[in-house]
Amino acid sequence: MTAPASVHSLFHGAVAQQPDGGPTTIADLTREVGRIAQDRVGRIRQITAQAKMLALNAPIEAARAGEHGRGFSVVAQEVRGIGAEIEALAQELETGLTTRIAELQHGVDAMTAKAEGERLVDLSLNAIELIDRNLYERTCDVRWWATDAAVVACAARTDGDRAAATADHASQRLGVILSAYTVYLDLWLCGRDGTVLANGRPDRFPGVRGRSVAGETWFRDAIRLRGGGDYVPGDVRRETQLGGAQVSTYAAGIYETEGGPACGVLAIHFDWEAQAKAIVEGVRIAQEDRARTRVLLVDAQNRVLAASDGRGALTETLAADLHGRESGLVRDPRTGAVTAFHRTPGYETYRGLGWYGVIVRGGA
Repeated sequence: MTAPASVHSLFHGAVAQQPDGGPTTIADLTREVGRIAQDRVGRIRQITAQAKMLALNAPIEAARAGEHGRGFSVVAQEVRGIGAEIEALAQELETGLTTRIAELQHGVDAMTAKAEGERLVDLSLNAIELIDRNLYERTCDVRWWATDAAVVACAARTDGDRAAATADHASQRLGVILSAYTVYLDLWLCGRDGTVLANGRPDRFPGVRGRSVAGETWFRDAIRLRGGGDYVPGDVRRETQLGGAQVSTYAAGIYETEGGPACGVLAIHFDWEAQAKAIVEGVRIAQEDRARTRVLLVDAQNRVLAASDGRGALTETLAADLHGRESGLVRDPRTGAVTAFHRTPGYETYRGLGWYGVIVRGGA
């Protein structure tokens, strides 16, 4: 999709400067040709005007010369006629050049816009691919950690004298995991009834343990899973139990026996705001374009999940209608804004959730 580097550079103004300091792009060259044409046509008209003046003065001088000036008068008439033809030719040349140069400039502008549009779509794809790869790792983490012996023991033993001890041990184990994986705010180990039995950061989030999450969609879906290879993908939301932080929660069932029902659920709360911010702010936008460009991640309903300017996350809906397309450009005729977008292609076994990488440039 991306134009070849040399072509893109040509239209984006990055061709090396000529030794004589001349034009460096096709657009510059087109403007230079137009300037030269206007200059030369103007010069032709100046010379033609001078010739006309000479042709007007010549009959007067010929008359003064009498019989000897008769031949000169004939030449003056011819010069006048040639001057008129040259002036007409200059007019035709100016009209023709102006039209052709305008057409060339329009073509250059269209090619520039096309190349820039393709570049923005590619950058949109880059943004969504980065978050996809990141979230694929989250799906691996939750399924792996759900098989940890301390996690399974805690979920399987929810009553008796040893229940508190196994919960404390599981909490310590989750804390060790969190010390190595800093992209998570907390990990919750939930019993089959939806009670949080242990969490990885009880010192930071002391009110989590003992609370019920039975009504949460991610819990209800995860407790019904039938195998350790399945997981519930995380929607982005604010979690009140984690200080209202923006999180993407992935969940997997915990199984005491292979093929049996889930005895609990492990939920991992991905620190969405910090990680998504790094991605949208890291997209390679030229410094001079940053003030008029927004890099966004949006979900399948066009809800803004993250924005490079820090505005609208989880509250704003993308104004442009993407019409369900995989990728492309949308131009707003009212504001002049251009919206480039690309839908998630997924990564490895993570199919994605229909999210888009989006770049909005310009507009009111």
